[in-house]
Amino acid sequence: MTDADPRTATPVSASDPGTGRAPRPSGTGPRFDDEHPVTVVLVRHGETAMTVSRGYSGSGEPGPPLNDDGHRQAMAAAALVERVGRDLWGDIAYPSEVLASPMVRTQQTAAIIAERLGLPVRTHELVKEADFGQWQGLTAEQIEARWPGQLEPWHTRADVRPPDGESIVDVGVRLTRVYDELLESERGRTVVVVSHAVAIRAALGVAMGANPGSWSQLRVAPASVSIVRLFADRRHEIAVAGAPSEGWS
Repeated sequence: MTDADPRTATPVSASDPGTGRAPRPSGTGPRFDDEHPVTVVLVRHGETAMTVSRGYSGSGEPGPPLNDDGHRQAMAAAALVERVGRDLWGDIAYPSEVLASPMVRTQQTAAIIAERLGLPVRTHELVKEADFGQWQGLTAEQIEARWPGQLEPWHTRADVRPPDGESIVDVGVRLTRVYDELLESERGRTVVVVSHAVAIRAALGVAMGANPGSWSQLRVAPASVSIVRLFADRRHEIAVAGAPSEGWS
């Protein structure tokens, strides 16, 4: 007998003799059914020149590309994601699909991850970064100088839009649509989504049902990994939030 290929196998656990249900690992959110969730592995792209300069780099333009550190970080993220469903988070199925934002930096990061997993990359417009409009490419200090008092409520109220751009709430609406799509078609599977800081914060915040004004409190470093488990009743589970991909052995 040969071992099952972790890329195609679904984790199977012995049933609890008291309930007949497969036991869930300690620390998971309580559930009282046998529903199979969609698991979403959210990966932020690696570092770019804009990451280093701390400019607001949104979806209004396709670049910038990964820098050398960003390529190294993407490789570390790929190595970590490959362990999902193997020797890490064993109750989660091995990834079977890779989605990516259309931006250059996410496409490059996703290509590295997909090659490691032996999967193609599917581009998904709805997981792109926030559109910062006229704030694109500017630092926080430059935004504050030109639009005094608008940047803080963009983060903390979340319903403020930059000129010609999106609010954090707008990004959350997009990510909710992505979740609805995945729940329709991907039940029981694990999907890797390569995206951006604001979009991943929104994805985590939507999953938790948290106030959008609190989403900016989530730390999402370059090439970090977060894991959300989506259930049809919308009682989703945050399994991992912002885990750095480097340093795992």
